[in-house]
Amino acid sequence: MRTYVFKVVVEPDEDRWHAYCPALEDKGGATWGYSKEEALKNVREVVEMIIEELIEDGEPIPEAPGEEVQVFSEPRALVTVYGD
Repeated sequence: MRTYVFKVVVEPDEDRWHAYCPALEDKGGATWGYSKEEALKNVREVVEMIIEELIEDGEPIPEAPGEEVQVFSEPRALVTVYGD
């Protein structure tokens, strides 16, 4: 079992929010939402779909660069707290 934590970027873009995963952007890892929370939810779904597709196709899951992807050999819980 491996746990992957992917960095995502959420930025305002005129009347909506743009969200992308730098490590998966070349595989379609980008989306948007009308709110920051919606964009984050959407990018999470996109990342999950891309990872499922990579596994189905027998392709490796990106593990680098380290500031964009963290890999753990044990389970982790990830909690995102909205604040700023």
